[in-house]
Amino acid sequence: MGADIKKIRNRIKSVNSTLHLTKAMGLVASSKIRRATDAMMKSRAYEATVKNITNLLTSSPECAKSPFMQKSEKKKIKFIVVAGDRGMAGGYNANVFRCAAEYKNAEFIPIGNRACDRYGFDKISSERFSSNDAAELAKELCDKFKKGEFDALGIICTRYVSMLTQEAYIKWVLPLERNEKAEQSSVIFEPSEAEILEYAVREYVAGLIVSAVRESFASEVAARRNAMDSAGKNAQTMIDDLTLSYNRARQGAITQEITEIVAGSGM
Repeated sequence: MGADIKKIRNRIKSVNSTLHLTKAMGLVASSKIRRATDAMMKSRAYEATVKNITNLLTSSPECAKSPFMQKSEKKKIKFIVVAGDRGMAGGYNANVFRCAAEYKNAEFIPIGNRACDRYGFDKISSERFSSNDAAELAKELCDKFKKGEFDALGIICTRYVSMLTQEAYIKWVLPLERNEKAEQSSVIFEPSEAEILEYAVREYVAGLIVSAVRESFASEVAARRNAMDSAGKNAQTMIDDLTLSYNRARQGAITQEITEIVAGSGM
């Protein structure tokens, strides 16, 4: 009986340590949520702006001949895979990798320490990924696409739906799609739409990369807080159950000792 009491006591201590850890990680995630969502909203606004400009350009017949608008059979696909820097975020990383696993012959460019570990690249933090990093990557990818080194570019990232819901999905970037519904405006592009598109496409790709990374990071933080909240509740429930078992075992031990004393005094 004494051994059982000690075992339960040690188990309570262990789960209690886990509870403190989950609470600490939940607080850290909570402290980052506002900053992450603010950055996400700003990047969404910037993405919408560059998309509007690109839609105006791609609706022009002159831009139809641009190498960035030439469709192919997507035999050579390149993906930017945005995952987290750490684990303990529920299914956040697993959902991204599951989405990437559907394209077995694709080439992957990871952003986020977990993605870099998975694909064997030097670590690139998704939290610290900057606009300058995105601009450099966009320039490199646009140059390679123009040379025909790959047929399509996509970003596998996570869409922030709400604090409780985040969805992994693919955001296709290149080739550019002609927007037939784009409204013709009185904007005059100088020297020409095709030349402006040549420059604007790099800003467009960089904007989509930044937006994907910012939104994925906000999703990661929200997923981690939800996971830590759930883990904390489960740990507290386990502690309550173990405490009840401990009190029963202790009461049983005390009852047994009293019974033995009474039985011994009657002899």
